[in-house]
Amino acid sequence: MTIVPRWEWRTFGDDFGHAEEVFASLESEGVQESDEVYLLSTRSDASVKVRDGLMDVKELQSVNDDGLEEWKPVLKAAYPLAADDVRAVLAALAVEAPELVRAEYTLDQLVGEVIDPSPDLRAVDVHKHRDHYTVGGAMAELSEIGTDQGSRRTIAVESEDPALVVAAVGELGLPLSPNVCLPRGLKALIGFA
Repeated sequence: MTIVPRWEWRTFGDDFGHAEEVFASLESEGVQESDEVYLLSTRSDASVKVRDGLMDVKELQSVNDDGLEEWKPVLKAAYPLAADDVRAVLAALAVEAPELVRAEYTLDQLVGEVIDPSPDLRAVDVHKHRDHYTVGGAMAELSEIGTDQGSRRTIAVESEDPALVVAAVGELGLPLSPNVCLPRGLKALIGFA
């Protein structure tokens, strides 16, 4: 299976003005509720999350002239995670792996023995409520992201074609800048610089 990177744009806020009207005029393609654990790093904005028992890692590949970010999935693995997968997670988070004493790690072991001891890492429980739409041919979602430290609304648009993302953001009446990926938004929400 070929892994194709996607161009992504995201913003956070309380009131999205015209975009709220656009979403209200569209038929939702589905609502998704999920509880996830994000692993955040002071040294990297890689998207490292656990959802449905899978470790899911995406890394930033490039940023284009419009400020869109191209993200590529680099790891999807079931728990328990092999030590080599733990090393790959830590590499994505740009931290040096400590000596790993286990051949494989449950999520609790990974967080308790590897993530929590590092001042550069934080595990955050996140609840997501996502409404999915198609805007201008691109996938879009209007979401509420909740943590113990508070919640924020966010809009994301993504596609393999960056021109579709630019057009969709324009149709929503929103500026392309700033473009804030979910890990950066979560770090701002919980005060983890």
